Amino acid sequence: MTHRLAEIKAVSSPDDRSIFIQILESVYRFTLGSIAGAAGATAVYPIDLVKTRMQNQRSGSLVGEVAYRNSWDCFKKVIRHEGVLGLYRGLVPQLVGVAPEKAIKLTVNDFVRDKIGTNGVIPLYGEILAGACAGASQVIFTNPMEIVKIRLQVAGEIAGAAKVRAWSVVKELGLFGLYKGARACLLRDLPFSAIYFPVYAHTKQMFTDEDGYNSPISLLLSGAIAGVPAAALMTPADVIKTRLQVVARTGQTTYTGILDAARKIIQEEGHRALWKGTAARVCRSSPQFGVTLLTYELLQRLFFVDFGGSRPVGSEVKKVKTVEPTVFKQNADHIGGYQAAVPIVNGIETKFGLSLPRFASSIGTSASSAKT
Repeated sequence: MTHRLAEIKAVSSPDDRSIFIQILESVYRFTLGSIAGAAGATAVYPIDLVKTRMQNQRSGSLVGEVAYRNSWDCFKKVIRHEGVLGLYRGLVPQLVGVAPEKAIKLTVNDFVRDKIGTNGVIPLYGEILAGACAGASQVIFTNPMEIVKIRLQVAGEIAGAAKVRAWSVVKELGLFGLYKGARACLLRDLPFSAIYFPVYAHTKQMFTDEDGYNSPISLLLSGAIAGVPAAALMTPADVIKTRLQVVARTGQTTYTGILDAARKIIQEEGHRALWKGTAARVCRSSPQFGVTLLTYELLQRLFFVDFGGSRPVGSEVKKVKTVEPTVFKQNADHIGGYQAAVPIVNGIETKFGLSLPRFASSIGTSASSAKT
């Protein structure tokens, strides 16, 4: 059971849903989505760093041997050469960007589902459309945040290099530079969300109990399971985006766009290069979205505000049936009751050879008085 910390009824009935109330609902969801997104990103950030470095590794270029044999080798080398904090390079700009990114994704997905659905029921095409709209809308926040994050993440690979700060990257790129690789980002995020949200909704529904309720564990599992196919299938787009956004070093291949990057990667490194970091990407995205959606739904339960709109299936606070306590009334005549013990207790001072002060029960006394 989830205990509500706050419960507010914004409207008395769905008919009272004005434009202002709908705006308030979007602000409410945006705020909770920001907190949920930050929680999810922080939980899996070290995996994200490993994924980025694996994807940026270019085995077919002229720079010599590869730095990392696999994701685990990358993880160990980061700790060895950069310390544990090296796993969190670029976390601050990630949190600054991920809050509005995840917030707008969750808000838009819920908003479109509300508009398409009827009484909480939405067709599959509507779920896919809502997810696609959510993925497309987030790019405005995602691209600037990710290009800064990626450049900070790969900066630690150069031994003795000067420390790179987020603000210096932003100044170097400028406004338009922050959207370098935006089309590749859109190519990745739009289908990702179109896959993720419908799978999450149906997986969550499968995990509901007999009362149609989702426990926190089922929410976490639903979010994690939905992230596996979405993250895995979009890996090639993520690899291309990473290559476009990272500054190529001396001897490394440069790319002019999505198609150019895809063609050169396949020519120089083979088709398998497009799937680099798939394991790390799945291991990052799956638990990240699990934690994000779990936090988002629990926050809606804890700080419940009824705006009169529809709510996701299984997201209500579990209703616990109130059982009236059984009141047991004393029956003085039942076997073992006090009334049956009176004849035994009365006169006990003269029984069994005992010599005690005279004892008389109140019930016995009352009965004698009544007879008198």
